[in-house]
Amino acid sequence: MAAPVNLDVLVIGSGAAGLAAAVSAHRAGARTGVATKASIQANNSSKAQGGIQAAVAPDDSPELHAADVVKSSHDTADLRLVEALTGDAPSAIAWLEELGVEFNREADGSYRVARCGGASRQRLLQVGDRTGHAMTKALRDAWSATDGTTFEDAPLHELVPIASGWRATCGEHVVEAGAVILAAGGRCYAEALERGELSTNHPNATGEVTKMVIGLGAEARDLDALQYHPNGGAWPTTMQGYSIPETTRAYGAVLLNANGEEFTDSLGPRDQVSQAIFDEVEAGRGVQTPDGRPAVYLDTTRIPESDAERSLPYMLRRYRGAGIDPLTEKLLTYPVLHYQNGGLVIDPDAETTLEGLYACGEIAGGTHGRNRMMGNSLLECVVFGRRSGRAAAGKAIA
Repeated sequence: MAAPVNLDVLVIGSGAAGLAAAVSAHRAGARTGVATKASIQANNSSKAQGGIQAAVAPDDSPELHAADVVKSSHDTADLRLVEALTGDAPSAIAWLEELGVEFNREADGSYRVARCGGASRQRLLQVGDRTGHAMTKALRDAWSATDGTTFEDAPLHELVPIASGWRATCGEHVVEAGAVILAAGGRCYAEALERGELSTNHPNATGEVTKMVIGLGAEARDLDALQYHPNGGAWPTTMQGYSIPETTRAYGAVLLNANGEEFTDSLGPRDQVSQAIFDEVEAGRGVQTPDGRPAVYLDTTRIPESDAERSLPYMLRRYRGAGIDPLTEKLLTYPVLHYQNGGLVIDPDAETTLEGLYACGEIAGGTHGRNRMMGNSLLECVVFGRRSGRAAAGKAIA
């Protein structure tokens, strides 16, 4: 084992949250490193398609955004974290644009925004339907331009408190840092595997970092609250586990049962829409895929072609490549395990209940309560990634 590497801030994870934290810590003057389980490109954030919420429209405000978050959470979200999330959202968008992210805009230059499930306003910004990919690429480029240290193929094996902060064993590397930021994601891939279900998640989403720090005494909340994406691809087989963008419903698609009847508000909160699909199938009004899986119809033929070509190009390519045109054929869909709502307890600076240990992104709990709105995950990554990076740097170099 090599001699310990000494840093001010060590970030565990290379998704949007980890990269935002690393860039922010470095800009705050901290000697910063990123350790990731596999390659720096391997993460869940890159797979996120739908978009990112922010109150940027003239008829919107952070307060309205916050009210929607709390309502969708069924009053279980931490109000301090919600205020931070929605209050920082417009500046988070401006920061991403500074890094090179180009959000879709209308002909007059204003943002092209869509209404997502549970939202009272149109506030979902997109980069086509590959928003997560665009964001992580920009963040990765920003990180690569620094003199920070990247440890690839370096999963976190051990984390130990020491007098000067924390000692982490990441793969073959030992790192001593004044502060550590955990951005290692959730556990839905492992959970789906155990249940024999499909998941939208990257295979690295296995949750062992959460277990490790709970073992050190960190507090957690709502770990039982796992979220289903209402519109998992059910057919063909190459699309099983694919998360059909919820923006399909924002642009006009609706859910139909076997009788061709709408059975739920297609723009309702995620948990309600998923449960409505489960209930409809249980009541015998669902359909079956050719390989015997349960499903209902997502009628994407109602989406105007102009909207689909501009805001859903990746989805169109994927399905057309599989032999189905979503603009002429209804899709078969069924909820798929997608997101860990709960996680480590944090404060508005993203510090956990253990001093000098921070958490941001899906590994952290409270921001969404027990039910997350679409578009708030990527936002959470940026808002609390930036907050944790600044706070961790301040603590480590004070």
